[in-house]
Amino acid sequence: MAEELLISTSTDKTVKYEELIPQIEALIGTESDLIANLANVSSALKYGMDFFWVGFYMVKNDELVLGPFQGPIACTRVRKGKGVCGTAWEKNEVLIVPDVDQFPGHISCSSDSKSEIVVPIIKNNTVVGIIDVDSDQLNSFDLIDSQFLKRLCSSISKIWQ
Repeated sequence: MAEELLISTSTDKTVKYEELIPQIEALIGTESDLIANLANVSSALKYGMDFFWVGFYMVKNDELVLGPFQGPIACTRVRKGKGVCGTAWEKNEVLIVPDVDQFPGHISCSSDSKSEIVVPIIKNNTVVGIIDVDSDQLNSFDLIDSQFLKRLCSSISKIWQ
């Protein structure tokens, strides 16, 4: 069955998230395969929010391993506490980085990335993965992004296998 995503033309990011997140939740609520769901979420966020890069990293042993994503090629493995993604995993908290060049130990997968938000995906009180969103503009992310991406990660955690 073909899926369709209704993309808002609003320039207000709250409105865009309010229209997009329920569509994503409905989409992942009908599919049992985790990889298929993460792939669709990546695409929906990239195109629905016009992000530069959107992807998932999954905790495997002592590393974050690249999962489904949309955008330029990415770093494949990230150790705990390294870069923005590894630090968000280690601290189990959302990290908003207005200028990635100012983040100590930033791992540059793309020189076009300028700002970033990373949100842990938590299941049974354990970080099982993260969603990483990059922008090619400085200061792109704020508490609005954090609020909606945390909601989405909560929904994703329910279907995480």
